[in-house]
Amino acid sequence: MNYVHPIVENVFAQADGSAAPSAGGGDAQTVGAQTAGDGGSAPPAKSQGLFGGEGGMNGLIMIVLMFVVFYLLLIRPQQKKAKEHQKMLDAIGKGAEIVTNGGLIGRVVLVKDNVLTLELADKIRVRVLRSQVAGLFETVVKSDKGSENKAEKK
Repeated sequence: MNYVHPIVENVFAQADGSAAPSAGGGDAQTVGAQTAGDGGSAPPAKSQGLFGGEGGMNGLIMIVLMFVVFYLLLIRPQQKKAKEHQKMLDAIGKGAEIVTNGGLIGRVVLVKDNVLTLELADKIRVRVLRSQVAGLFETVVKSDKGSENKAEKK
């Protein structure tokens, strides 16, 4: 004599598709249907789908909105700044005072393709890649003076 708990018996019966009687006087579907008073027919269950039913489209819309916000707040300004920097690099010519990424300040005396020759002092020249230019020296000096003036006013 093997004892099987009624809950386990109902699980196996539902998996087989057969209706096995349980010790509680009927399976859970039958009891629920009888108390509902709808004549023994239970409403069909809704399919959850890939994203969880009706909320699936809302979740997809939220993901798309998140990508749009990232694009507008992070990617687009970065591309705009890179484009402005590239224009500045293309406009560098002989006689411009520039600052390199390494902090060297000098005047451009020779321009060849992607290599600039800077004169740091009398008879001291350095060759620098165009991509290593941080900006024009006048622009850097103006922004530093502006921050110093704000600090002095406080």
